[in-house]
This record gives sequence, structure tokens and C-alpha cells, in this order.
Amino acid sequence: MNAPYLENEFVKLALLDLSNYKHLMDIATQENLLQYSPSDISTPDALEDYVKTAVDGYYHKTTIPFIIFDKTKNAYAGSTRFGLIHWQNKVLHIGWTWIGKEFQGTELNKNMKFLMLQYAFEELGFEKVEFRIDERNIRSRKAVEKLGATFEGILRKDTLMLDGFRRSTCCYGILKEEWSEIKKGKFFLHI
Repeated sequence: MNAPYLENEFVKLALLDLSNYKHLMDIATQENLLQYSPSDISTPDALEDYVKTAVDGYYHKTTIPFIIFDKTKNAYAGSTRFGLIHWQNKVLHIGWTWIGKEFQGTELNKNMKFLMLQYAFEELGFEKVEFRIDERNIRSRKAVEKLGATFEGILRKDTLMLDGFRRSTCCYGILKEEWSEIKKGKFFLHI
């Protein structure tokens, strides 16, 4: 599998690996960045372990992790990935997304998701893209709903968080046959 390189005029997504993750050190230590995630990136060692896990998944063809570069701000912004890739069933997840506070609320996330959805459906030929979001994370849920993803249900208390809390996870999905209409919709109109 060749590492994808996704880019438009606003954002560049390149493979996240042990040669480039240090560009994310300052962002990773921002307070409450992964408030709704079971992952820890709050120290240099924790971030390195997080990247090693992502890279290991890439070599086992279960993840494709990206480092995010915001071209409008000319700065590294965070990380995202394709995960839980099921090649036979043609289903994958987009998630593990974190971007620095100064990049939140900009066009960055929309452009990034567009490139990832386009690649998943049009290049890889996947049949479904899923998103899994902590039930309490209203901001991320609304963002995925704006993309055109369909709410499919809640997995109750399915994920153990770092603080011992058992979160419930909201499941959303976009089907391949929905993609052509979604990409022409108002959310992606200016891309």
C-alpha cells in the first residue's frame, strides 16, 4: 500500500510517522485537547507511543495516520487517520482527529474531511465510512452531521476512558451511494 498524500489549496495530509510527529509536540500538550478520547498525547513519551501505535497499524494495513498541515496558516495543525480498516467489507473509520485550538472553527476540518472522504470512496473504492464520537462531544457530533453523515445509533458504555469513565459512543456513517450528493451539498460547496 502506497502512502496517500492528500492536498488541496487549504490543507495537506501526509503520512504521520516517527520522522515528522515532533512537529506536533506543542499542539499535543494543549489542555483538554483529547478530552473525549481514550488516548493520551499529553507528554512527549505519550505522543511518541501514540504515533508508534498508529505506524504499527499502518504496516498491518489497519490504519492510515496523517499529519495535518494547514496551508493558510503555514503550520502543522494536528493529526487524523483512517482506522479500523476492513478491506474485505470495504468499511473504514475516520477519526483519531485532534487539531490545535487555533485551528478549530476554521475551514481546516471541513477541507480535511472532504479529502479523506473523496480518497476513501473514489480512490480506495470503499462502500462505507464510519465515524465514532463520544456521546458527550456535541461539537464533533454536529460537525459530522453537517458533513451529511447519518446517525446510526449509540454503543452504550463501550469505551473505557483514561479517567475510568465508561463512555457511550455515537455511530455515524456515509455510504458510497450517498457520497456524490454529499460532496455537491452546501457543506462542501466552496471546496
